Amino acid sequence: MNHFSVLIRLLRDRRQFLEDVRKGVKLETKIASLLIASSFFFTIYGAILGAYGGGLQIISSAIKLPALYLVTLLICLPTLYFFDILFGSKLNFKQYVTMALTAVSIISVLLFSFAPVILFFLISIQDYLFFLLLNVLIMGITGSIGVRLFYKGMRDIVSGSEAVDPKLRRYLLQGWVLLYGLVGSQLGWTLRPFLSVEGEPFQIFRPDIEGNFYVQVIRAVRTMLGWY
Repeated sequence: MNHFSVLIRLLRDRRQFLEDVRKGVKLETKIASLLIASSFFFTIYGAILGAYGGGLQIISSAIKLPALYLVTLLICLPTLYFFDILFGSKLNFKQYVTMALTAVSIISVLLFSFAPVILFFLISIQDYLFFLLLNVLIMGITGSIGVRLFYKGMRDIVSGSEAVDPKLRRYLLQGWVLLYGLVGSQLGWTLRPFLSVEGEPFQIFRPDIEGNFYVQVIRAVRTMLGWY
């Protein structure tokens, strides 16, 4: 099966896709296809980010962006799985992996859809802070959509199951979505830079890891607006 056809099916007929996941239909194929397709789209978007600085930064960002989303998933997924089965979920681990990859895949497609916009601003505006904050905004929007659809999908495929406490389990899912966002944003800070300032030497990682993503975003906004 074409790897991208699985992703297209997810986008076009999400209800049937979720039903297949509930029944455990070809989960290994879905996992492999979504992993490959999402990595491809993340790689393209990462390369565009790296093109701001050019040179080796293109290759570095093309590798680090898919790593950012997939490593975040690797860190957070066991927490969801073990806590969820504690509260009565009957899904197996492959079903959790498939569902998590649906969120990541949707995010990757949405990021890819913004590629022409990013290329336009990359060519027309040479402003590091503007380009940085634009990408933070786009990643925030696409990430919110992806995890929201994941949350709704998880609720759909377990509807009618014998959960010990449905309300508590709902809070667990909401907490996990928040955890995923926190881990992802901080991991992005750790893996930086994804785009480099012109004239600075190439770095795979920044040597200083002090601070956090949120403080840096606020600082960048203040600097761009002249609020020193």
